[in-house]
Amino acid sequence: MQRAFFVLCLLSASFTPIYVGIVFLGFTPEHRCFHPGIAELSSRCGWSLEEELNYTVPEHREHGESLSHQCRRYDMDWNTTGLSCTNPLENLTGYSNRSSIPLTPCQDGWVYDFSGSSIVTEFNLVCEDSWKLDLFQSCVNAGFFIGSISIGYIADRFGRKLCLLLTILVNSISGVLMAFAPSYRWMLIYRFIQGLVSKGGWLTGYILKTQFSLNTHCYNDIFYFHIPVPDCLYCRCLPESPRWLIAQQKNDKAMKIINRIAKGNGKKLPPSLQSLNPDEEDGEKLSPSFLDLVRTPQIRKHTLILMYTW
Repeated sequence: MQRAFFVLCLLSASFTPIYVGIVFLGFTPEHRCFHPGIAELSSRCGWSLEEELNYTVPEHREHGESLSHQCRRYDMDWNTTGLSCTNPLENLTGYSNRSSIPLTPCQDGWVYDFSGSSIVTEFNLVCEDSWKLDLFQSCVNAGFFIGSISIGYIADRFGRKLCLLLTILVNSISGVLMAFAPSYRWMLIYRFIQGLVSKGGWLTGYILKTQFSLNTHCYNDIFYFHIPVPDCLYCRCLPESPRWLIAQQKNDKAMKIINRIAKGNGKKLPPSLQSLNPDEEDGEKLSPSFLDLVRTPQIRKHTLILMYTW
């Protein structure tokens, strides 16, 4: 059971970066409008970054403080000959001062003061498109909601282990595909799939843990760093839930797993488990249903308590 406990703990390690990875994926650096004429003028005049910002980026006042405008640029032709390198906007024909020069939205992209990369810089999720960053995180939350409901049913119908293996595999593939997404739309699709399987897989692992009678606090409180784990490790080290096998009237398979667990823990089986009968082919298998959550008064009470707690 130590191996099963270890691999189940790793689910928390893989789930954490999916949920809080937006801090790094959605990092928004300082940015300003790009204009090819400004780049040429800056290169010709040999401006430093501070000089380029001072001469070409419009300013606005916010809370009494002068700030650079990140989403607007001067509506003028920077390729005009005769612009001074010391103060190109001084004595500009038709305008009394810099504040009277009209502004226009960024039309040629942005310049980011950041040496790394994030989805913000890759897909220009700034200014008028900044809401798309919130949509990116909302997609994984929507996946969490749908996956928590649907994958729980799949785990009851086809088994906890199979469901866990499939969710881990799909989660790994969608994570890799998201890193190479050719467009923002495809990135949203892969992000939604990640949420769809990651939360459901985590809950399936939690069910397995409780049905193995492992310690709850140890499962939740260790391994908060990301360790990539091959799917085959779960396949080899993680047994199916004996409770689910018994519910499916596969008592012989359940007994093999129970005996292996007892042997590994150095324990003897209680008499109640030793009396399990082999599979009965004519027996009726239990068919899970959402109605089981409200079928009896006691179950209804537990369901409402859990819904409120979540």
